[in-house]
Amino acid sequence: MSAADWSSRQLHFVGIGGAGMSGWASVAAELGATVSGSDAADSQILAALRERGIEAKAGHCASNLPTVDGTEVVRSSAIPDSNPELIAARERGLPVMERAELLAELTALRRTIAVAGAHGKTTTTSMVAQLLIECGLDPGYLIGGELRSSGRNASWGSGEWLVVEADESDRSMLSLNVEVAVVTNVELDHHDNYRSLAELREVFRSFLSKPAAAVIPNSPELLELRGDLPVTAFEIDSLELRPGGSQFDWRGQQVTLNVAGAHNAGNALAALEAALLAGVDQDDAVRAIASFSGVGRRFEELGRSQSGALILDDYAHHPTEIAATIAAARTLGSKRVVAVFQPHLYSRTERLAAEFGRALAAADVVCVLDVYGAHEKQVDFPGVDGRLIAAAVADAGSGKEVLWLPDFSDALAQLKLRLRADDSCLILGAGDVRSLGEDLTVEPSSR
Repeated sequence: MSAADWSSRQLHFVGIGGAGMSGWASVAAELGATVSGSDAADSQILAALRERGIEAKAGHCASNLPTVDGTEVVRSSAIPDSNPELIAARERGLPVMERAELLAELTALRRTIAVAGAHGKTTTTSMVAQLLIECGLDPGYLIGGELRSSGRNASWGSGEWLVVEADESDRSMLSLNVEVAVVTNVELDHHDNYRSLAELREVFRSFLSKPAAAVIPNSPELLELRGDLPVTAFEIDSLELRPGGSQFDWRGQQVTLNVAGAHNAGNALAALEAALLAGVDQDDAVRAIASFSGVGRRFEELGRSQSGALILDDYAHHPTEIAATIAAARTLGSKRVVAVFQPHLYSRTERLAAEFGRALAAADVVCVLDVYGAHEKQVDFPGVDGRLIAAAVADAGSGKEVLWLPDFSDALAQLKLRLRADDSCLILGAGDVRSLGEDLTVEPSSR
């Protein structure tokens, strides 16, 4: 289907408030489709969609479905078959497509750069998009977080390139039409969908079997997945961390990055190599990456607490991500790092409690909240809650202060008592924990 054909389409997104689904809905509307959708609860994302003329309703019910014959229903992977809108759509004989099917259509319309990996893919996708934007290529982009420079997670643009975040969690990345693939890392994260790391590696091997070129870390374990695909293998050279950023050498030039952490330097290096493959001039790429200011919910500065502590929000929900985020916070110069963690998924908590404990123990004070179950139910995981991680932190932390505070209101009260002016407080997790950080913040950041 060409871009011109979209004006005749009516698309209804079930789960439209998700980080990815909201972006795809926005782009579908840009292409000319009539777009509507629903999500479990109202949110700022739904409000933003309504401002763009998209009918986005809070709550799921059959009456949300447009009455137009031929309406196409797009479902999020988080939406169960028992959803009333899906049931009504099937009763009416309406086509119901998985999100991967829509992504396949969108990536077929443009030359596509797709970024995959267990960690860093949102930031790296954002960096690639920012580089292409700053260098005048006006790309389309579909990101699982808000690009701070534009305030949006998606745009169609007018250029020839589309930059997308490729998700391994439901294997939807295998549906994409990709010209340049970027892989940041391969690590087992979604234990609810993968039985082993070997199974996950086979999915990445399939992902790398189709593009014309790829950008991959210079690691034998990852390079082995590429088969005969032409690859740019990257690794950091002469990295120097500094407060709020870093410097490193790349192809004979020094790169300045204004987001913190060694992990972000690696993300930037991957983005720079991808930009070269898209035709960006090397000098322009070096200048452009210096303007990158980050992504929503990725080491995002919310502001200051009543006591003056710096409050930072981060989507980190895996031990590797938590370790990287705490290490990045150490570069800011605060006397203490206070980590507030909301575990995400009972299956992940059960499998990785010890690893979470070791990662969080790198902070000076740790507050563990209860598990954000998302699509999982606690009744299916008896005995699994945030206390598993709190105990693991205590075991690994050698006497560090560890708080088990499952209720947000209790956590808010205790943090207000404990936070100091020279603390950096990390709000960590993929659930709704950001609201706790916002409640702690009395002086919002101007960044």
